[in-house]
Amino acid sequence: MSSHPSPFAFVEGALDRADLLRADDDALLALWPRASVIVLDADGRAHADDAGNLRALAGAELGGGPGITTFLGLRDGRGWFAADADTLALRSPQRIDLRSAAARWPAWQASVFAQARALQHWHQRHRYCSECGGTLAFVRAGWLGMCDACGSEHFPRTDQAVIVAVGDGERLLLGRQASWAPRRWSVVAGFVEPGETLEMAVVREVMEETGVRVRAARYLASQPWPFPGSLMLGFLADADPDEPVIGDELQDARWFTADEIRAGLTRDWAQADAETDDDGIVLSSPISIARHVIRTWLHLHDAARAADRGIAT
Repeated sequence: MSSHPSPFAFVEGALDRADLLRADDDALLALWPRASVIVLDADGRAHADDAGNLRALAGAELGGGPGITTFLGLRDGRGWFAADADTLALRSPQRIDLRSAAARWPAWQASVFAQARALQHWHQRHRYCSECGGTLAFVRAGWLGMCDACGSEHFPRTDQAVIVAVGDGERLLLGRQASWAPRRWSVVAGFVEPGETLEMAVVREVMEETGVRVRAARYLASQPWPFPGSLMLGFLADADPDEPVIGDELQDARWFTADEIRAGLTRDWAQADAETDDDGIVLSSPISIARHVIRTWLHLHDAARAADRGIAT
């Protein structure tokens, strides 16, 4: 993994997942007294202190052993576990949601929270066996669901989705959903369907949502997106300058110039909706890979224009 800071959340400072320890009860018990435990309520909010910072409890403070907690991994030799609040007699001054934590906490803590939330959501949605309907018991420190009736094994699943900055050489294609604040726009995204390559999904999603024909696409980066359990696969794509034609998924889609994108990126995202500049656009949250693919498209566009000017002179 790169030592450079990630330009988006839930990547930097990810734990050593220490897969071999998941089935080693003695090793997990040995880690427990010095372990840190992140506690999530049923809605996926983390327990926090008065200032809104992560309240990670020590294993020794909770007593006993790991029990039904989920082992997340190691950081600097210390074990990290996740626990459901309803299994503990615990009160905390605050509870904080994942998006808010990603904007406020150290990046590595947000990555731990994201991992814990994704696993919690899987546990909540997979209580019964899809083979026979039997009840699942979670073993291997929370990473395997074992059916008590037929013995089938169930593992955590992640839904892959492509998210793509589509350019026509001079402009960037953006869309907006009806539920968004009035001036918010973002790049096209959609889930990968069975039997598709990622590149096929890029072409299909852009065509379905905007009617624009993609000619080429290349992979850029990925981001875990536990809202509730996706992996966003970022792409840059070249397209024909077709006039966008929206379908059922978007309220609007249109091309934006590099200057419009540049202005959108310089706005304070958190305050932009309250501004009175009705002509300006508000782009994706700084915690998301969506903003990263937009910035990358603009950087490459500006570099190409600068190179053209250099050749001309």
